[in-house]
Amino acid sequence: MPLHFELVTPEKLVRSEDVHMVQVPGSEGDFGVLEGHAPFMSTIRNGEVAIFASENAQPETISIEGGFAEVNDKGLTILAERVSG
Repeated sequence: MPLHFELVTPEKLVRSEDVHMVQVPGSEGDFGVLEGHAPFMSTIRNGEVAIFASENAQPETISIEGGFAEVNDKGLTILAERVSG
């Protein structure tokens, strides 16, 4: 099953799609999220979000600045202060 992923800034919804995995630059270290991940929240640091469309795909990266990530039963939402790239 795919993971539903949304990337949001204060201005707009940047991405909303089903993916295999997302790697997030958490403030306590990078973490990966797959479908079925336990619910949690984390602040995020400036860095690169790596989006894997499928299991063996090369990641697409998006630079983000600050914010937080929430994993719940609907998937992963990243609320970023700023997105570039």
